[in-house]
Amino acid sequence: MKLHNLMEDEVVAAVDKITEGMNDVCRCEICRLDMASIALNNLKPKYVVTDKGEVFAKAYSLDFQFSTDLVAEVTKAIEIVKKNPRHK
Repeated sequence: MKLHNLMEDEVVAAVDKITEGMNDVCRCEICRLDMASIALNNLKPKYVVTDKGEVFAKAYSLDFQFSTDLVAEVTKAIEIVKKNPRHK
């Protein structure tokens, strides 16, 4: 296994899930990556290098406060990108 930030997986999944039903939000790759980048810059990273570490970190993602923080930051990022998309 190599160094991996599990928070990236969580954020990308949250961006996709939250924007799924939003017709007024662009879901192109540029916008999705911008949303993820903004959210990731405001969340604590969860780096792992072993399978055991990955299991512990994924268990932490079940925590209510973790979920609340994740959704809050992703929602903020979506609003920022929605108001200022970089693509044409």
